[in-house]
Amino acid sequence: MKRVAVLYGGISAEREVSLNSGAQCIAALREAGYAVTPIDVTADLGALLTALQAARPDVVFNTLHGRFGEDGCIQGVLDWLHLPYTGSGVRASAVAMDKVAAKAVFAAAGLPVAEHRLLAPAELEAADPFPRPYVLKPVSEGSSVGVHILRGGDNRRAEIAQGWKFGPAILAEPFIPGRELTVAVMHDRALTVTEITTSLAFYDYEAKYADGGSRHVLPAPIHPAAAAEAMRVAVAAHQALGCRGVSRADFRYDDTVGEGPLPLGRVVLLEVNTQPGMTATSLVPEQAAHCGIAFPQLCAWMVEHAAHGP
Repeated sequence: MKRVAVLYGGISAEREVSLNSGAQCIAALREAGYAVTPIDVTADLGALLTALQAARPDVVFNTLHGRFGEDGCIQGVLDWLHLPYTGSGVRASAVAMDKVAAKAVFAAAGLPVAEHRLLAPAELEAADPFPRPYVLKPVSEGSSVGVHILRGGDNRRAEIAQGWKFGPAILAEPFIPGRELTVAVMHDRALTVTEITTSLAFYDYEAKYADGGSRHVLPAPIHPAAAAEAMRVAVAAHQALGCRGVSRADFRYDDTVGEGPLPLGRVVLLEVNTQPGMTATSLVPEQAAHCGIAFPQLCAWMVEHAAHGP
């Protein structure tokens, strides 16, 4: 029986999400027939190394999210230990987590990305970087942590700038009207396109993880050519970054472009998540189920495609 150590928890802003993902993956992997050792990752790296040595896993199943879990840090530790692990390697993880670096890779590959500016907090406090509405994001956070949309009449700009705690730079992008789409990729296969709707101001952390915070429609009710383009771009982005295993590409779909009841619109790639959530409300397990892949089967696929190295 293959031994699998599941890493969950972590020390990022997404610890609670990771605990939830890990608990569900532990149950699914046991159902799939693996011998599972759960490891709650804390700031004590020595304790993690001790736990891994005691578990002697054949594969490490990584369900850590955010900083240190999906930015190449834990991947480097596991490479050092010569342990195969699920998901992407150090390079792809690090580049994907850095939204500016990822945009450069996507643009070089000819993929559609939004215009952007990098700002110091003082620059944001002094002036709007784009005509409103525009979006402000941390360069290296996930799950919409720290994301703000500033619309006309919103006077929070100085407050956001003065309270910024996500590094020295702020990523600003023009707000793209339309709809939220996402596409899961398994190796070189795009599963389907999901449209995400929410009654909240936008698809933020609460919308992603709170019960009833969002609604997922799959396959997305969009123009077939737009759906095909989103799936093509998701696979191309996965490959451009050098991802392994499962990833998820997030898009804005500007359906204000074009004519008719189902306009073709414009698909814009926002980012690629190399460590997608695996909770009850997560998108990748939902897309896999839509394609006939049960959750234990999905987790088993990830284990069997685990590797180490770049």
